[in-house]
Amino acid sequence: MAGEEETPRPIIKKVKKVEGGGHHGGAWKVAYADFTTAMMAFFMLLWLLNVAPPETLAGLADYFSPTTAAVSGRSGVDAINPPSEDSMGSNPSPAVLIAQPGPPQTGPTSGDQQGADGEGGGDPDIRDIIEAANRIREQEDLSFEQMQEQLRLAIQQSPTLSDMSDQLIMEITEDGMKIQLIDKDRRAMFRQGTDELYNYARDMLVEIGQSIQDLPNRITLQGHTDGGNFTGTQGGSNWELSADRANSARRVLDDSGVTGDRFFEVIGKAGTDPLYPDNPTRSENRRITVLILREAPVVPPNLTGGN
Repeated sequence: MAGEEETPRPIIKKVKKVEGGGHHGGAWKVAYADFTTAMMAFFMLLWLLNVAPPETLAGLADYFSPTTAAVSGRSGVDAINPPSEDSMGSNPSPAVLIAQPGPPQTGPTSGDQQGADGEGGGDPDIRDIIEAANRIREQEDLSFEQMQEQLRLAIQQSPTLSDMSDQLIMEITEDGMKIQLIDKDRRAMFRQGTDELYNYARDMLVEIGQSIQDLPNRITLQGHTDGGNFTGTQGGSNWELSADRANSARRVLDDSGVTGDRFFEVIGKAGTDPLYPDNPTRSENRRITVLILREAPVVPPNLTGGN
C-alpha cells in the first residue's frame, strides 16, 4: 500500500562447506626412506674406499677400466661372422671401435710377449707387480705366524722363562713382526741405570735370536726408557742409556746366531715412544723392541726410471 513501509527482505547467505581432503597417503615416506638408504650406502662406499689398501683400489680401477674390441660391419652378427667383400660391395663398412668394460687381465700383454720373443720390448704389467707384492706379503705373514708360535711355545716350555711370558709382546704390523720385551714391577731386564742384562732377559733374547735366525728379513732394534729424568755417572741421559741397551740386545742376538748383515738399525729412543702415553713413568715403558722388517718386492728398472 502506498505510504506504508516495505518490510525488509531477509538476507540469506550461502556458505559453501569445504570438507578436508582426508588422508594424503604415505608416498613421501617411501621416497624419503629410499633417499636415506641411498645416502647411507653412498657414505659406506666412501668409507670403504678410504680404508681399502692401495692394492685393492688398483684392482677395482683395473676392473672398471675399458678394453677395446674391434667390431666390423653394421651389426653384432657381422662382428662374429664378418661379411665377405663380395657381399659388401665396393664400399665396405669401416671398422668401429667399441669400448667394453672387462675384468682385470692377469696374463702377459702383447708388449710383454714381444719382449719375450725378442721382437720388441714392453713394460711389465703393473698388476703383475702388485700380485707379486701380495704373494710376498702372504708368505711373510705365514713365516711371522709360524715364528710367533714357535717362540711362544719355546718360552712356555722353558722352566726358567715360563713365568716371564707376560713380559713378551708379539704382533704382526704393517712394518713387520714386532717383538717387545718389557719391564715389570720388581722385574727389570737391565740393572738400574746400566745396559747390563739380567740372566733371564738374556735367555729370552737368545730364544728370540734362535727363532729368527733363519729368516732373511732385516732387523731393527730399538731401546726405550720411561719418561723419568736420568743422569748417568758420566753425564749421560736417557738417550745414551736407551741406545746402549739396544746395542746390548744386538750383541746377544748376534751371539745366538743372527748374522751381522741382518741388522738394519740400532736406535735409542729414550722416552719419546712410550707404550703407555698416559702414564710415561710406568715400568712397562722401559723395553727393547725387535722389529723384523718386511722386505719390499724387487721392482723392474723400467718402472723406477733406471736403465
